[in-house]
Amino acid sequence: MQPIRVLVTEDSLVFRELLVQNLSRDPAIEVVATARDPYEARDAIIAHKPDVMTLDVELPRMNGIEFLRKLMPQYPLPVVVISSLSDKVFDALNVGAVDFVAKPAVSSREQLEAFIQNELLVKIKVASTANISRIKQKVMQQQQEEGAVSLKRSDLVVAIGASTGGTEAIFSVVQGFGPDIPGVVVVQHMPPGFTNMYAKRLDNQCNVVVKEAETGDQVKPGHVLIAPGGDRHMRLVKVNGIYQVECKAGPKVNGHCPSVDVLFDSVARVAGPKALGIILTGMGGDGARGLLEMRKAGARTIGQDESTCVVYGMPKVAYDLGAVEFQEKLQDISKRTYAVLNRM
Repeated sequence: MQPIRVLVTEDSLVFRELLVQNLSRDPAIEVVATARDPYEARDAIIAHKPDVMTLDVELPRMNGIEFLRKLMPQYPLPVVVISSLSDKVFDALNVGAVDFVAKPAVSSREQLEAFIQNELLVKIKVASTANISRIKQKVMQQQQEEGAVSLKRSDLVVAIGASTGGTEAIFSVVQGFGPDIPGVVVVQHMPPGFTNMYAKRLDNQCNVVVKEAETGDQVKPGHVLIAPGGDRHMRLVKVNGIYQVECKAGPKVNGHCPSVDVLFDSVARVAGPKALGIILTGMGGDGARGLLEMRKAGARTIGQDESTCVVYGMPKVAYDLGAVEFQEKLQDISKRTYAVLNRM
């Protein structure tokens, strides 16, 4: 198998060399070039045709967001953004980046090397499998199904799970929801701190109320709760007949905390046939087994199709298990959601 050809774009000489040294230790990776700014990166892309590029958001001569905006239409390739805690990463994802890692706020070389080996390498390998045609296209804005009846029912729950490529996929789905949508709970694999910024971003751009979840938050119509990144799993519970979420610390499940499986399992137990589960783009199989449990409990289920996934991992595993009732293109999922809920 040919190694993954990587272009490292980073203005800090020390960090750039550290990235090259550590990435090169993996036999599955070949660093073919480095760049200090977008102009050098553009020339390196033309000359070396890398499979994946790592990109710092803050660069001299042109910021990473503008570079991506100009780059993607001409030279589409998977990009993994390396960023400090900033909502600029969502701008990068919006203009074509596949995924991001949070630059660690550490000073020791050992901690930085551990970050590269344990986090960045994984993201690069996943990005190398990304659907390039999907990266080239901006998904059209979702529109609610015309004539949908009011769905302000507190006994229904919509649960969504995603990973790689999920920030934009979730946005695409949630953008198609109106204030009449039943309460929505979401797990998107994301580092701590970024989930709060992501929730605020969705809240500003969508027609529903979106917030990072806290224990005790009610799951109610027109509201979307995003599981906090970090070391807590989010579960659906019922207190005095009212749906709420519970965010409690726990070990990783399927390599993730929060885990989609943990959320879906709780939805299957608590809501049963009063729930709709949606599994979107992502590497691995987190959420597939939980979606199957939901379907066994009488819930309706939707999976994103291969053609619109950045990484057709989680939805494929769920489909192969028989957990997916409806397989839909991303742009059709919100419409299908309304159609299914109207029959529940």
